Amino acid sequence: MAILAIFQGKGFTKALYEALRKEANWEKQLAAGAVFHAAAFDENGDLLVADVWQSPEDMNAFVGSRLAPAMQKLKIPMPDVKVYPACNINVHPNADEYRIG
Repeated sequence: MAILAIFQGKGFTKALYEALRKEANWEKQLAAGAVFHAAAFDENGDLLVADVWQSPEDMNAFVGSRLAPAMQKLKIPMPDVKVYPACNINVHPNADEYRIG
């Protein structure tokens, strides 16, 4: 079952996010089961991420094998995460502009 994961990281700056992107390398070494990833920063500069995964197991495998180790290496605290069963997922043609891989 597909899931929506919302990550919120207080004190998680753009510089930390960019370092994590490079270290975890999720854009060049695609994670099994990853469907969608979008990141933004709120008015306080804190990170917000919305991910869609094909299953909770896929997300947990990526977090355990790549994301958490990269965060530990960079001394970045794990963000708060809430996971929900996906109810509806639409990918519109305009998404092609952002497609990787």
